[in-house]
Amino acid sequence: MAEELTIGFLPLVDGCLPILAREHGFAEDEGVSLNLVKDVSWATVLDRLLYGHSDAAHMVAPLAIATTLGRGRPAQPLAVPFVLGLNGNAITLRSDIAQRVGVDGKLGDPAQVGAVLAEVVRERVAAGNPLRFGVVHRYSSHNYMLRYWLAACGIMPDRDVEITTVPPPFCADALEAGEVDGICVGEPWNSVAVERGVGQIVLATAQVWRRGVEKVLALREPVLNEKRGAVERLIRAMCRAGRHFVDPANWEANAAILARAEYLDGDPVLIRRAIADQLLLARGGEIVEYPDFMFQYREAANFPWVSQAEWLYTQMVRWDGLTFDSADAEKAARVFRPDVYRSALIGTGEPLPGASSKVEGSLRQKTSVSTQQGTMTLESNAFFDGRVFDPSHLAEYIAQLG
Repeated sequence: MAEELTIGFLPLVDGCLPILAREHGFAEDEGVSLNLVKDVSWATVLDRLLYGHSDAAHMVAPLAIATTLGRGRPAQPLAVPFVLGLNGNAITLRSDIAQRVGVDGKLGDPAQVGAVLAEVVRERVAAGNPLRFGVVHRYSSHNYMLRYWLAACGIMPDRDVEITTVPPPFCADALEAGEVDGICVGEPWNSVAVERGVGQIVLATAQVWRRGVEKVLALREPVLNEKRGAVERLIRAMCRAGRHFVDPANWEANAAILARAEYLDGDPVLIRRAIADQLLLARGGEIVEYPDFMFQYREAANFPWVSQAEWLYTQMVRWDGLTFDSADAEKAARVFRPDVYRSALIGTGEPLPGASSKVEGSLRQKTSVSTQQGTMTLESNAFFDGRVFDPSHLAEYIAQLG
């Protein structure tokens, strides 16, 4: 008899792998029955997980670390044995501001867009009306990517601009209502804003960090220990779903599945665009293709690199005004569980990295890397400002950021 796992999720394209593992029978083949529960905010997804109403959750990666460290609520250790995808978010500005930064129907250069935006920011600060950005959660990669980009362009978050929380399904509404001047959110919600004519996409977060960690599968540590076998079977099923998802032959069918009311309840045309790395940046414009806008499978995209968890911890220290704590850094690193991922996939055809950590931002070209199983080539993982994150020097990295 199949073992049931309940998984909470938000209506986002990057919640696709558990959905497709269920819909295409991959989970059933592995002896797992998936009960998927849709919520409207990351706060409710987290509450459902912590109070035992779900076994696992589609979750913004930094929130798993914040929860483990007790940021904002009593600490509960979470575990991340699988990354659901990298990037897939965009920065959308109110149309008049987007026209001011001059992207002209294409994705802008992060440094150039930031330089012009800095002028707008100074004008708004002088007028006593600072720009306001909406992100989906305080502890989200959206927040950290946005802040990293702004700060590197000389725009200091919380001093020069305001950043507020808006649940993903309401981001386009907040932009339309004038409550925010820009949003950083996953698809299809940027495209919804564009279709309404209330905003224009100016950057993809993949331009800020080419291989930035995004959503993860998170569980309470005791649940992972109790249901380890079922979780490993789920990992195998989601890897099959990832292979299926990135195959162009399946884009149409998968967009139709995700568009259904019980999942994204959205426009299959917009969803298919995101799957195909295609974006309509401004209403009435041309479709722009940005390769690897979403990244759900290749290059160990689903592998929980410990170095990615450690980078997220450095951003938490930076933006929460914390002091670096080696014990907390170790706790943050342990949230990502490459050991479970390896255990689930050893002996299968899935490539497994030889290491569990790497220097983030160090690659500019295709590089063959050592493996435990199979062969693997990694492509660029650069940060737009050229910085490199070496996880063996956490305190020094934080000090350099200022």
